Amino acid sequence: MSLYRKARRFMAYPVSMKLMLAEAYLYLAWGRVFKLFPFQKVSPSLGEHMKETPYAGYTEQELSLVRQISRAVHTMSRVTWWESQCLVKAVAAMKMLERRGIPSTLYLGSGRDDKGMMVAHAWLRCGSYIVTGREGHERYAVVGIFGKDMGAGDLNLKRSSDKEFLH
Repeated sequence: MSLYRKARRFMAYPVSMKLMLAEAYLYLAWGRVFKLFPFQKVSPSLGEHMKETPYAGYTEQELSLVRQISRAVHTMSRVTWWESQCLVKAVAAMKMLERRGIPSTLYLGSGRDDKGMMVAHAWLRCGSYIVTGREGHERYAVVGIFGKDMGAGDLNLKRSSDKEFLH
């Protein structure tokens, strides 16, 4: 596709989608920088180690937003001039979901390719939806899990105390 056609297509998007695409591009850059640091130093920013977030309990509006974020990250990962593979995409999408207060779980897996070489993969799940890294994730053994819960328990407590205050 020519640059002109890509530009025209981008201009046809609503402003909200343009902003989300720009945000995805920035978080992909952040995810690439993230990979430059030792994993032990940056892993606490991924969430609680070996904790999964719930598979259910998301509203249709949240799931629609999750799909938009997934689309934006995948779209922008194709136009970055740096490598934006599975871990970079997963970190970018996780940060976008975190910004919106939506819980997610990042999985790190390892396995072997067709030649018997050790390979790694990362994917991000929100509810039952695989946000990034869906392609072939089932072939990998999970070696690490990082859950960003977003304080859902605190939120539910606050909601119940608000109801008590209103009555």
